Amino acid sequence: MVIKTRFTEMFGVDHPIAQGGMQWVGTAELVSAVANAGALGFLTALTQPTPEALTREIARTREMTDKPFGVNLTILPSITPPPYEEYRQAIIEAGIKAVETAGYRPQEHVDAFKAHGIKVIHKCTAVRHALSAERMGVDAISIDGFECAGHPGEDDIPGLILIPAAADKVTVPMLASGGFGDGRGLVAALALGADGINMGTRFCATAEAPIHQGIKQAMIDNDERATELLFRSYRNTARVVKNSVALEAVRIERQGNPFESIAHLVKGVRGREGLINGDPEHGIWSAGMVQGLIHDIPTVKELIDRIVSEAETLIQTRLNRALDHLEAA
Repeated sequence: MVIKTRFTEMFGVDHPIAQGGMQWVGTAELVSAVANAGALGFLTALTQPTPEALTREIARTREMTDKPFGVNLTILPSITPPPYEEYRQAIIEAGIKAVETAGYRPQEHVDAFKAHGIKVIHKCTAVRHALSAERMGVDAISIDGFECAGHPGEDDIPGLILIPAAADKVTVPMLASGGFGDGRGLVAALALGADGINMGTRFCATAEAPIHQGIKQAMIDNDERATELLFRSYRNTARVVKNSVALEAVRIERQGNPFESIAHLVKGVRGREGLINGDPEHGIWSAGMVQGLIHDIPTVKELIDRIVSEAETLIQTRLNRALDHLEAA
């Protein structure tokens, strides 16, 4: 049995699984491993310090795989934004065929990518945003439930509701994101109306993920309760691992203080240092509720093969058995 969907057909991959963009983690080592295992991986453009560095990272990835992969470009409002147009041009000139966009008003980037024959998946946290992206001309949607790491939006709608609600209205292929880490999740996503799953946190706990073993072990040790929501009062909610730094930041924020009062705790450089030195208490780092389903650190290929095998077995046994019982009744 082979699970084929509109997603696998559109992006030319073997399995309906994607590894989305992840700051500091979406590098050539992980993305090439995902591609070689038959799924779709995305380099994270803004992890690279310059557009020229991104060009080199794309070339490095191609040295490790001849399979399809893409690049994530996240657009965030900022006083001093990075040179998005230059990153976009680097992606186009490198001949990338798939881009994952996320964030704020990506229309000009979507138009430019589409003009060069690049397929675009846009990450959304609400049905209304998915419909807006569809009108914008994207080829596919990744819908992020409240369980996800990073920014789950401000509506707090979990995947069990958000995915089918989006599937009822969105016509382009759709990936389900947030809380996925095994074959049960893949089958559930397909049943809810998605064409595949997008995973972030689960791919962090793999052999090829470019983060310290101590961080990967922390994900195994944590359970589904081990996350915290930051920036709620600033309307920019972020789900991160629950540690002493996150708890202190939340305490200060809930006192009604401005963002500047916690900036020293939550700055990205500090979080990156923790990913490198392996200290889970060093700074803020993203992970989702799916930590409760992470029990080992396999290779990427082992993980993807296991998810697909579990999904196929579930479909062939448990679901078919349920049908047999129904027919017998």
